[in-house]
Amino acid sequence: MHSRLDACFAAAREEGRSLLVGYLPAGYPTVDGAIAAMRAMVEAGVDVVEVGLPYSDPTMDGPVIQDAADAALRGGVTTRDVLRTVEAVATTGAPTVVMTYWNPIDRYGPARFAVDLAAAGGAGTITPDLPPEEAGPWLAASAEHGLDSVFLVAPSSSDERIRRVAGIARGFVYAASLMGVTGARAEVGEQAASLVERVRAATTLPVAVGLGVSTAAQAAQVAGFADGVIVGSALVRVLLDAERRGLGEAAALDGIRALAADLAAGVRAAVPASA
Repeated sequence: MHSRLDACFAAAREEGRSLLVGYLPAGYPTVDGAIAAMRAMVEAGVDVVEVGLPYSDPTMDGPVIQDAADAALRGGVTTRDVLRTVEAVATTGAPTVVMTYWNPIDRYGPARFAVDLAAAGGAGTITPDLPPEEAGPWLAASAEHGLDSVFLVAPSSSDERIRRVAGIARGFVYAASLMGVTGARAEVGEQAASLVERVRAATTLPVAVGLGVSTAAQAAQVAGFADGVIVGSALVRVLLDAERRGLGEAAALDGIRALAADLAAGVRAAVPASA
């Protein structure tokens, strides 16, 4: 049975393009404010939404995402708030996944989290620190409730590791374009295209590239060789800058729409290598 992510990637493929994945953390600047920002992203052309579950001990997040997540945690955001966010965003029709470290799911209860995420309309999860060797129980719970489980590979991943990840992943494989934490970069990692080729040698799943994409030109570059383009820090920075400058919610949402539309235009203007 095809999932919502499968259908979304298939639809983009039919259009001869890559798709755009946008990330924002739940609870920043407020729970309702984050929901509004995510819905604005979809209105502007984002195909898939990543809802970040703020966590106190991130290993992959760069300073921009950490700042927003820390503010959300200080504001009292909970896992239940994250699920409410998923429910509100999923009503747009865009597949909505939760990007989370494993500890919050483990504390919430994996079986319970799968039930509640599915009930909220979530499409799946991205778990950057869950080793494939330990993922069995989560894969079973996810599959039982029709959720996709997305895993990461990096330029340092061996071919054996890529095959192992590709063998258990569902929805798509997340290819980190470079080593290190999230954050906008002047250039996308040079190893990204070769990493996508290595993943494609191991699976027919779509491959989406994240880490470092912040402009329409970079989005177009990545869309030329990947099935999906993932943008996080650049979008989060729009909300952070709006708050630091004392701008209101309307201005912040206008900024999100403008950047998302620009990125979407870049993605749609590219000609995928597979086309």
